[in-house]
Parts: sequence; C-alpha cells; structure tokens
Amino acid sequence: MVKYLSILQKNLVWAIPISMVLGLIGGGFIFDAKPLKQLIIPITFLMVYPMMTTLNVKSIFKGRDLKLQITTQLINFILVPAVVYAIGKSFFHGVDPKYGLWAVGLFLIGVLPASGMTISWTGFAKGNKEAATKMLVFGLLIGAFAAPVYTKVFMGANVDVDMIHMFKQICLFVFVPLLAGLATQQTIRKKHGDKAWSEVYKPKFAPFSALGVTMIAFVAMSLKAKNILANPTDILTILIPLAIFYTLSYVMLTIIGKLLFSREDAIAMVFGVVMRDLSIALAIAMTAFGKEGSTIALLISLAYVIQIQSAAWYIKIVPKIFKEKEEIQTMNANFHA
Repeated sequence: MVKYLSILQKNLVWAIPISMVLGLIGGGFIFDAKPLKQLIIPITFLMVYPMMTTLNVKSIFKGRDLKLQITTQLINFILVPAVVYAIGKSFFHGVDPKYGLWAVGLFLIGVLPASGMTISWTGFAKGNKEAATKMLVFGLLIGAFAAPVYTKVFMGANVDVDMIHMFKQICLFVFVPLLAGLATQQTIRKKHGDKAWSEVYKPKFAPFSALGVTMIAFVAMSLKAKNILANPTDILTILIPLAIFYTLSYVMLTIIGKLLFSREDAIAMVFGVVMRDLSIALAIAMTAFGKEGSTIALLISLAYVIQIQSAAWYIKIVPKIFKEKEEIQTMNANFHA
C-alpha cells in the first residue's frame, strides 16, 4: 500500500485536480455528498499526523538563523494577511453572501502559514530544510493563537466568528496530531533505533499525508458540486484572485530573498511563506463556520490546485533565479582572472 501511496505523493500535481473533478462528478450526479462532511476530522488527522510524526524537532534548536526566522514570520503574520485582506476586498464584493465567505476563505489561507509541504518543496529546490522545519513549527504555533483573533477582527463583518471554538478546532488539528506524532517518533526511535527510524519507518509516513490531501479535496468538491455546476463562473471568479495572491507572493519573496539571504535560506523563506497550510485551513472552514463552511472551503480547495502547480513551476526556474554556490564561485574566479 505504501508503494502506491508513494506514487500518489510524487504525482500530487495531477492527483489533486483529478480528485476534485471526481468529487465534482460524484457530488453533482452520482451520490448525496452531505454525509461526507463527517469525514472531515478523521481525514484531516490523516493529513496532519504523518507530517508531525516526521518533524525533526531537534533542528529547531540548531543554527543561527534568527534574522531569517523573524523575517519569515513577519511576512507570514503581517504582510500576507494584509495582502489577502486587500485582494479579498478588491475581488469579492457583491450582494450575494458567497462573496464575503470567499473573502473569509482567502483570509484563512493568509493567517495559517507553513504546511508540511514547506519542507518537501524546500528539499526539492535544494534549500535549507533545517530552516524550513523551524518555519513550519513556529508558523503553526503562532498561527494557532493569531488566526482566531485575526479572523474575528478582520472578517467579523462577513461571518460570525467564535474565537474560542475556532481556537479549539485549531488545537484539535495542530496540537493533538503534533503530540501524537512526536510520541510515535520517540517510541519507534527507542524501540528500533535512530537509523531504522530514518531509513525504514520515517519514509512510510509522508505518503499517507498525500492520501489525506487528495481525499479532503474530493470531499470538499463533492459537498459544493451542485452549487458549482449551477454557477460554473464561480470557479473563474475564485481562481483569478488566488492566482494574483500566489504570483505576488512569489515575486515579493524572491526579491526579498535575493536581497537579504543566501541561496539556501532564500529558498526556504519562499516556500516557508508560499506553501500555506491549506489542510488545516480547510478543516477549520468545514468545522468552525457551520453551514457556511462549505462555501468557504470551496475557495480553499481550489487553492490546492494553484499552490501545488505554482510550486512545481517555481522549482523549474529556481536554478535561474538563485545561482548554485559552484556557479557563483566559478563566476567570481572568471571575473578575477
């Protein structure tokens, strides 16, 4: 089973859109999707728990990258929320309540940073994975406390926000899997040793997160299938501001990274900000906002498509944007020759 899930993990670029199309067809024509809402919590745990289990917590206390970590979290909790709020105000205005709810969905994406994919994509691009791990942990911890407050202050006019309930849901989707994951890792390390953990057991967890992502995308799309089929232009209305958000993010972060940090650190910062925690955002939308949650979740589900696709394309141009150390040394040698 792990073998097949590994194939799924390597092909998320295609797996997520396919699962969303299947959800659209299934929820629109084949079955009643309402009972699927009961699966949101267990599927979310399936997504988050494996990611937490593989975290290298010891790396949080290593390295001297305070400037990088502070800069990343300032961007995550000041610049990005401001950007998504402005984009939401600009694109989602109208009498229909769905526009306000989509603005809430976009804002949730903006205040819940750093998914497990942060580490994966940083590794693919040959960035600083240790720094990326810190960004993930700090982003989760800060976001757990900041998200309910930010959402209440900025989105309270669009939707009723119960901060206490929202915080409880975040704890359920962040801290419970975190504690369970770390306990699992420690148990396996003690029983089988560090080498067996790294080489045998650790690689088996990540593919299950990929399964969870595709399942949650399927469920979210199934729940909104009839609405989407009745209003197909809604997809385009949502995709345009999402595309603008991710494009702006890549451009700003690339410039900041090149100006302030080394190649490896800059790459970690880019993915430490761009790879938003859509899994938790989606779970919060579906569980903390009642019947309005599925409308909010539609936007977050579509964000999966752009986030994964954009990361894959950005990886292709990383060598052109950030020169390898060897290239820089060769260029300097040629210059001084």
